Amino acid sequence: MNKFDEREKSFEKKFAKDQELQFKVAARSNKYLGEFASFKLGKSDKEKQTYIQEIIKADMQEAGQEDVFRKIKKDFQSASISIEDSEIREQMEKALLRAKEDFK
Repeated sequence: MNKFDEREKSFEKKFAKDQELQFKVAARSNKYLGEFASFKLGKSDKEKQTYIQEIIKADMQEAGQEDVFRKIKKDFQSASISIEDSEIREQMEKALLRAKEDFK
C-alpha cells in the first residue's frame, strides 16, 4: 500500500468518525430538547420517553433542525400552550451546546 492509499484510508476513517459523532450529538441534543418540551407539555415520565423518540424521528425527516422546530411548535399549539418561536430556538441552541459538551 503506498502513501497515497494510506492517507486516503486515514481520511475515510476520520470522516466516518466525524459523521458518527455528529449523529450522536444530534440525538443527544434532541433528547435534551424533548425533555424540555415534554416538561412544558406536562407529560409523565413514560410519555416523556415516547415523546423524545418522536423528536428523534422527526429530525430524520429532512436535513437541519427545522423539522424538529415545526414538530415542537405544532405540539405546543395543539396543547394550547403559548410559546415564542425564539424560546424554542433558544432551547434548541442550549440543547445542542449541552450535547456537544457531553462528547468533548
